[in-house]
Amino acid sequence: MSVLDLVREDLRGFAGYSSARKEASGGRVLLNANESPWSVAGDALALNRYPDPQPAALIERLSALYGVPADRLLVGRGSDEAIDLMVRALCKAGEGEVLVSPPTFGMYQVCARVQGAAVSCVPLRAEDDFALDVEAVLAALTPATRIVFVCSPNNPTGGSVPRASLERLVEALRGRALLVIDEAYAEFSEAAEGIALALAHEHVAVLRTLSKAYALAGARIGTLIAAPELIRVLRAIMAPYPLPTPSVDAALKALTPGALALARSRIGLIREERRRLAAALPGLPGVRRVLDSEANFLAVEFDDAAPVYRAALAAGIVLRAPNPGNGLDRFLRVSIGTPAENDALLTLLQSWREAA
Repeated sequence: MSVLDLVREDLRGFAGYSSARKEASGGRVLLNANESPWSVAGDALALNRYPDPQPAALIERLSALYGVPADRLLVGRGSDEAIDLMVRALCKAGEGEVLVSPPTFGMYQVCARVQGAAVSCVPLRAEDDFALDVEAVLAALTPATRIVFVCSPNNPTGGSVPRASLERLVEALRGRALLVIDEAYAEFSEAAEGIALALAHEHVAVLRTLSKAYALAGARIGTLIAAPELIRVLRAIMAPYPLPTPSVDAALKALTPGALALARSRIGLIREERRRLAAALPGLPGVRRVLDSEANFLAVEFDDAAPVYRAALAAGIVLRAPNPGNGLDRFLRVSIGTPAENDALLTLLQSWREAA
C-alpha cells in the first residue's frame, strides 16, 4: 500500500496553484509576477520580490541538518502549517478521523476540528507519569482513522516515547493510517527516533522546528519529513508563498557552522539547567513532583497551582497553566530560561515557603 492511498482521492492528482515564482525562478529581468520593480530604500533582502515557495538553499541546509534527502522535506510556517496540511490532505470532512493522546499539543485537535474531522482521544497514563498507552491507541483505531499524532518529547509533560512503542505503532498502522511523530523538542532529548523510522517507512512522518533549539520562534520555520509522494501532495495544497524572505534569511544565518555550534552549546546549557531545576524544585514548598523531561521545560505538580501561577505573574514571571480537564490541573509548565531567569523562579518559590 502506498502512502498516497491514505490521501483523499480528490487530491491525489491535484496540481494546486502555479505561482509565478514556482513556474520560473532566476533571471535578470523579472516581469512575470506583477511585483514592484523597485525595492524600498535600504532593503538588502529585495522584499519587492516574492520568495521561492521552497527555497533551495534552505532546503539544502535542512537536508544536511536532519540527514534526509531534499525531496522528503516540506518547509512551512512552523509545525502548525504542516499539521494543518496533513489533516486537510488525509481527512475528508465528516469522514476522516485523527487520534491524539492528551494531554498533548492542542493544534492536532484544532486542525482536525476546523477540517470537520473527528477526533479520537486516548489519554496518556496519568498513573505512569503520563506514558503513552500503546495498547489503548491500537484498540481505538477505526476504519476512519487517517492520522495518529504522537508527540515525543511530549508537550506539555516532557516525556519521550520509547523506540519499541513507536515501532509497535509503525507496524500496526501500516496500510491503515499515517503515524506523525512530532519531535519539536528532539534536540533536547537523547531518544529522538522519528527520522530513522520515517526514512524506513513511508507511512511515518516527522515534524521538526527551528523555533526551540535554534532560537527562531519569531521566524516561524517548521519542517515536515515524509515520503516524497506525500510531500508533493502537501506542496500542491499549501499557500503559494508560505515563507517570508526575512524568515528564510534568518534561518539560513541560523544554519551556518558558527551559529549551529553556538546552538549546540546552548542546548547543552539548557539540559544542565533542566537537571538543576528538576533537582531543586521538589524541595520547595507546595511542590508535589516534577515529571522527568527530555524537552526544554518541566511539568511541575503543586498542591495548588493557581496561587503559584498568580504569585509568579505578579513578580513578572510568566509560567504556563495547561488547559483544565486534561489531568494536569495541579501542574504548571516551566520553560527552562537562562540561569539568572531560573534563579529568579527558585527565589520566588523559596520566598513562597517563607511567606507560608
